[in-house]
Amino acid sequence: MKAPRPHKRNRRILVIDDNRAIHDDFRKILSPVDNTPTALNLTETQIFGLSLTEERQIRFEVDSAYQGEEGYAMVQKAFDQGRPYAMAFVDMRMPPGWDGVQTTQAIWQVDPEIQIVICTAHSQYSWQEIFEIAGQNDRTIVLKKPFATIEALQLAKDLTEKWTTLHYNSKKKAI
Repeated sequence: MKAPRPHKRNRRILVIDDNRAIHDDFRKILSPVDNTPTALNLTETQIFGLSLTEERQIRFEVDSAYQGEEGYAMVQKAFDQGRPYAMAFVDMRMPPGWDGVQTTQAIWQVDPEIQIVICTAHSQYSWQEIFEIAGQNDRTIVLKKPFATIEALQLAKDLTEKWTTLHYNSKKKAI
């Protein structure tokens, strides 16, 4: 028997990167503007109920921070307001401020449940060093740049779903 699904999914994502073009790319992938139904969408809905295209086009709420310290402050504010982010895509290099590992460490001090994807083209840290510094856990994934659209979309979908499931189960245990 399947566990009951949470009623409200947290699809809030924070992108922390010093490159504005990366933010634009994530927005195109995770919250596409054009949701106009096509004839194919309407036919899918009639035949299958839920449109397959709609199912693939899950829309995420995407916020942007351009430095690690700014991202940390946004996570703190969201957490304090009771609207935490489910996940963050964090760039490894963001001169002149905190790098991705420092940012991740700081964010987890505020919100230990947030899922983190560290994005890197060329890391000054090895995979082992990242996990030694940030902490070995199941909340971190490293994504090499350049990444494919499907990689970012799949990570966003799976990690926000993971956050929702873990959060829902922890609330259920508290009752």
